[in-house]
Amino acid sequence: MSALWIANVEVLDAEAYGKYAKIATEAIAAHGGEFLARGGRYVQLEGRDRARNVVARFPSVEAAVECYNSPRYQEALSHAKGASNRDLVVVEEG
Repeated sequence: MSALWIANVEVLDAEAYGKYAKIATEAIAAHGGEFLARGGRYVQLEGRDRARNVVARFPSVEAAVECYNSPRYQEALSHAKGASNRDLVVVEEG
């Protein structure tokens, strides 16, 4: 069953976060992920307001977690740490 990777992000350092995004895009694609939403218009109804919202679909929860734990994604994440405040969750569709 497919899964959604949902990230809510406040970018603090656009240059460093740009490095994260470039590498993360490669890692996500390598694990079968495809972006459904990346930034764009949104309406905050509850909770923390973070202007960058990203949704990617993966073939499974396992594929999404494997992507997160992969060396390439961890390399990307090293650029996001300190450059952003983030929440990330993987939810199975269905």
